[in-house]
Amino acid sequence: MREVKIDKAPVALYKILKFEGIVGSGGEAKKVIADGLVRVNDAIETQKRKQIVVGDTIEFAGEKVLIV
Repeated sequence: MREVKIDKAPVALYKILKFEGIVGSGGEAKKVIADGLVRVNDAIETQKRKQIVVGDTIEFAGEKVLIV
């Protein structure tokens, strides 16, 4: 599991996927979230602007990220 440090919380889910290089673009991030391919704290998340805070976990395409 990779740890990602955020300086300002909360952060929109799609921005974390984009800025951490998990997907290629913001548009791609929004699509994979809308398609139900992303999990936040072990639950499928379809809200593109879901607010992510310290302690949350994000899973997509076999990669797991812990927000610290």
